[in-house]
Amino acid sequence: MTVVVVDVKNPFLAEALAGRCEVRPLPTSEITRSALLDADAVVVRSETRVDPGLLEGTRVRFVGTATIGTDHVDLPYLGNQGIGFASAPGSNANSVAEYLATALLVLAGRLGIELRGLTLGIVGVGNVGSRVARVGETLGMHVLLNDPPLARLTGDPRYRPIDELMEADILSLHVPLTRTGPDATYHLWDADRMRRMKAGSILVNTSRGGVVETQALHGALTTGHLRAAVLDVWEHEPGIDAALLAETLIATPHIAGYSFDGKVNAARMMFEALSGHFALGLRWSTPATLPPPRCPEISLRTGGRDEDILRGVLTRCYDIEEDVARLKATATMETIVRGAEFRRLRAEYPVRREFAATVIRCGEPQHALCPTLAALGFQCGPANKDGSS
Repeated sequence: MTVVVVDVKNPFLAEALAGRCEVRPLPTSEITRSALLDADAVVVRSETRVDPGLLEGTRVRFVGTATIGTDHVDLPYLGNQGIGFASAPGSNANSVAEYLATALLVLAGRLGIELRGLTLGIVGVGNVGSRVARVGETLGMHVLLNDPPLARLTGDPRYRPIDELMEADILSLHVPLTRTGPDATYHLWDADRMRRMKAGSILVNTSRGGVVETQALHGALTTGHLRAAVLDVWEHEPGIDAALLAETLIATPHIAGYSFDGKVNAARMMFEALSGHFALGLRWSTPATLPPPRCPEISLRTGGRDEDILRGVLTRCYDIEEDVARLKATATMETIVRGAEFRRLRAEYPVRREFAATVIRCGEPQHALCPTLAALGFQCGPANKDGSS
């Protein structure tokens, strides 16, 4: 029977494989070379470095990562060894887009600005970036796109040179971390790039920490050249920079893609990849019951500014300020302690359901914001007959 080691943070995967494989669910810290000596396959998340140090001398013939990123995996080594590989591109794209929608609305509230009419520049227009573009358009923003590989592939003029995005009010990064080639992204946002950004603009990074140079961003924030930053990813995770953490307005511990729904999507993709690689002939069954959302129903009320109403709805479903407070509390800790706490915040992240799990009661006549909320992913329906929520 095929032996599969599975990171326990992949929901339902071990249960789905049980009885068809010998499944060994392990915490991230216990996925080590000794644990894999007699394993045929391993499914990890981004905290596990997959390289010769993990796999040499084991019988592993397949590696899956239930993440969209692959910079923690030594892909050339896997290829040279004939080890199969699969990742989960797009699995958490909706989660990141919903994080961005919430973060932007909270940011606007804190800064006393309105998103409608602002320019949002998006660097990297893949699974995540394209969804973030739709979020920006839904919120009434003017959206500029930059993606050199797509520009070369398609010739589509909507993909603009990166310099044309420097006048954007908000710039959001959605690129992989690469160090070589014509589109290398390591420290793509360095001091020179930040100087070119519009004075008083805002930088958002939910891609990979190494895309942004820590000290350069810290300097841009402390001098006031940039008005604010939203960071979910950091250089040198988990030992993140305390000074940059203190200066970042919205700071979270690499959890933008951590919706429960996104994790289930990734688990399904790993299940299907394992079945295909080992010719197991398995079929995935979506779990009959999922954890309830934080807010199953919300009744829209009349009165107030549109963005205030939207902010209230989104933060009832996902209180991003809780994530910010938890990470900000680590700023005064010693580096090694802060790193351990960063890991803990990810490992023990509470269930966060996506917006589709919440029903918006739109009232009669229908509230003007219902189409906007539907575009953001919510289910929209009429008010309950008794008027309750």
